[in-house]
Amino acid sequence: MTGSSRGIGAATARRLARDGYAVTVNCLVNTDLAAQVVSDIKAAGGQATWLQADVADPAAVRALFDLTEETFGGIDVVISNAGIMNTATFAEFTDEAFDRMFATNAKGSFNVLREAARRTRDGGRIITIASTSIRARRATHGGYAATKAVQEIYAGCLAKELAGRRISVNALAPGPTNTDLLDVPPPLRAQAAQMTPYGRIGEPEDIANAIAGLCAAEGEWVNGQLVFANGGFF
Repeated sequence: MTGSSRGIGAATARRLARDGYAVTVNCLVNTDLAAQVVSDIKAAGGQATWLQADVADPAAVRALFDLTEETFGGIDVVISNAGIMNTATFAEFTDEAFDRMFATNAKGSFNVLREAARRTRDGGRIITIASTSIRARRATHGGYAATKAVQEIYAGCLAKELAGRRISVNALAPGPTNTDLLDVPPPLRAQAAQMTPYGRIGEPEDIANAIAGLCAAEGEWVNGQLVFANGGFF
């Protein structure tokens, strides 16, 4: 799975490993954290490997899939999680920030889903990570939310393209979650927490559990959907 050295990705890698999956952990920068996730999985009796790869680079994505097939013999589940969040008003958004975010979030996820379409074995699961931001439509989140809105389109279209292969494809949309990506001051975190019936923001494990549910055999009938995992944020 991509973007799995920390936060939601790391929690999901650990959860899927506990469920019996052999996991390929991907990172762009945090190689030490990726290696630690793999070490933790192996220490718990699971199977894992890792590779540094930029999902914005199609060749790097192919190498990531190659490694997984060579190491574990095939691919049954693909989680496209790698992403960055750059926020600013439209008036203040720089070209560099906009282009890099789209390269990773929109083009990067396309690169991953393209390989997933070619290589996921029949009966598998493909999940791409969207965001509650696409419905919340907060000021300064226009660019970021746009990169996440395309995930719903990707999932719906790809699910139909894979008809007949029993591969479920979905976009999962977390709400505010306690990760490094949620770089906001404590008062805003507290405000977000009060917007859920649970009175808290999400933890990475909450999202990992939702992903694991979609990956389970019983999750097959959820297909081509945008699934919100935000604790009732709206």
